[in-house]
Amino acid sequence: MLHLTSVDLKKAKIETLAIPVCEDKDIHDDKLIKALIKKAMKLKEFNGKKDQGVTLYDLPDVNARRVVLQGLGKLEKIDCEALRSMAGKTVTECIKNELSNVWIVVPEAKKINLEIPVVLEAMQEGAYLGNHIFDKYKGDKKKKVLNQINFVASPAIVKKFGRLPSQVTTVCQGTILAREWVSTPSNEKTPVKLTRSIVSLAKKARLKVHILTEKELKQKKFGALLAVAAGSQSKPSLVVLQHTVKGAKKTVALVGKGVTFDSGGLNLKTGSSMAGMKADMSGAAAVAATLISVAKLKKKTNIIGAIPIVENMPSGMATRPGDIVKSFSGKSVEIGNTDAEGRLILIDAMSYVIKKYKPQILIDLATLTGACMVALGEKIAGVFSNDDTLARAIVESGEKTQERCWHMPLPDDYKDLLKSDFADLNNISSTRWGGAITAALFLSEFVEDTRWAHIDIAGPAYINKASAYCGPGGTGFGVRLLMDIFDKI
Repeated sequence: MLHLTSVDLKKAKIETLAIPVCEDKDIHDDKLIKALIKKAMKLKEFNGKKDQGVTLYDLPDVNARRVVLQGLGKLEKIDCEALRSMAGKTVTECIKNELSNVWIVVPEAKKINLEIPVVLEAMQEGAYLGNHIFDKYKGDKKKKVLNQINFVASPAIVKKFGRLPSQVTTVCQGTILAREWVSTPSNEKTPVKLTRSIVSLAKKARLKVHILTEKELKQKKFGALLAVAAGSQSKPSLVVLQHTVKGAKKTVALVGKGVTFDSGGLNLKTGSSMAGMKADMSGAAAVAATLISVAKLKKKTNIIGAIPIVENMPSGMATRPGDIVKSFSGKSVEIGNTDAEGRLILIDAMSYVIKKYKPQILIDLATLTGACMVALGEKIAGVFSNDDTLARAIVESGEKTQERCWHMPLPDDYKDLLKSDFADLNNISSTRWGGAITAALFLSEFVEDTRWAHIDIAGPAYINKASAYCGPGGTGFGVRLLMDIFDKI
């Protein structure tokens, strides 16, 4: 679907030609493109400001049915995200107008102070991710995605970076896979169903798959995970995906929270708080989709994905506030609140991965706390780590991919807030303040000496209103971030 090509715009038959335009600087070298921009700039309604757009039809100078010019704003404001958004908006507008393909002109990288591979990657990501519609449950599927998205560049660029569209496609396919898992309603992704879906696609990608069923979880004493699952009729599981490379120098483990629906358990959520809880497995979706992408791209690092999958429901069998359970690590946990369930399934999965696979690096992703959203809003994830170098790498990858992260503190003295009179730890803090920090500190008690980072994705995992390249629903946050991180850690 993505193509990088060099073409004679006077001869090639083009349905839609899209050109990014800078408000205060010429960012193209091609004389024909510059002439088209000059013609558009003569119109009162267009001067290249950010988010401005204008369409010209049947121009004599170019063999295109329509030429769409998209404003990027001032040169100093043009970055990867501006280009990514421009490409995404172009594609979504083409879908809206029932078009089948588009040709997007790549600006001269040197003129916008960016490297050409960075420019190409960002624009291709925006276009591919914008070319997605989640309409699985709609009877009337009115909209159709584009058949082809072409990026127009010089012959030298095409020759040097011709393989990039394939790599971008694989990573974006992973992002969209995670989106669709998250957007799927909970009745269609019970723990059993989600396990089956992940395992099926992982095997197709030739990942090594191991499933710990409820029986095995009991045998191996996953007490914290089983405590969360106790109230549901759907059986829990721990899915482990392995990408192994002969001679690899390190092993990275990923753990993703997989609560397919979180009612809060006996500490029942309010109706409005419960409404979006189909997305409480966004961490699991990101980890599974990342492993599948890793396998397709044959990354040269051993990567383990551990995905604990449960449903948190109230029933006569449900775990009660005040209950004490023994985690896989052997530490006991007093259940102060059954709605602090994500950290319970994570600690058992993390302890298991550390014991069995001995990774050098462990990263967990989870829609863990509303407190992180209070601190950082809905567009930025919180990063908590026992290793500043690892945290910096994650933040840098977030800046590049626009899956933004902010390094949060892990103060030792806050650990006192998790003390229990009856167990080694309480699963909630003794105060309402700093909830994202105390949740991360709870997890930190189970990572031993492993380099570890926790990414709280409660905010950016799901959106209710479409963005430039993502429709309402799951965002797939974490896949592009993780795929970029592997090259830095």
